[in-house]
Parts: sequence; C-alpha cells; structure tokens
Amino acid sequence: MTSPFDILFQPLRIGPVTAPNRFYQVPHCNGFGHRMPHGMAAMRGVKAEGGWGVVCTEETEIHHTSDLSPYFEGRIWSDDDILRCG
Repeated sequence: MTSPFDILFQPLRIGPVTAPNRFYQVPHCNGFGHRMPHGMAAMRGVKAEGGWGVVCTEETEIHHTSDLSPYFEGRIWSDDDILRCG
C-alpha cells in the first residue's frame, strides 16, 4: 500500500546535489555567527543527523563591506572562513 506522503521520503536533485528527502529546515539564526562557527556548524550537523534533507544557515556576510557589526552574523569573507566552519 502506498501513502500520499511517500514522496516526502524520496531523494530530490537540486542542482549538483541530491537531498536524501524533501524535509527542509528553514534558515535559523542561532546567534553564534562568526564568533562561534564550530557551534553553528555543529547545530546544523545535529539537524542533518535528525533526518532533515536540506539544512539552511542564517544570514551570512560575503564581503567585509557587508559587515553588520555589532551583530554576530556568519562570515565567508575568504577561504579561511570556509575552513574554520568545517
């Protein structure tokens, strides 16, 4: 017997990536930002382990001119920022 919800558990291709299912965790600001990048990455990891197919992050600054200090946003100003969050 099939369920109308079976489609939620099927993989979904999104560009070059395939999500394992159609569960989408909306962007979630936890306040860790660039001060605690490992904490932010760990929180997303826990959500992914819980079965979410797609896990989003909060707003992320991509250039020093987008600095929103004194707020702690995520930052990807250089390759070093990408490595710090891994």
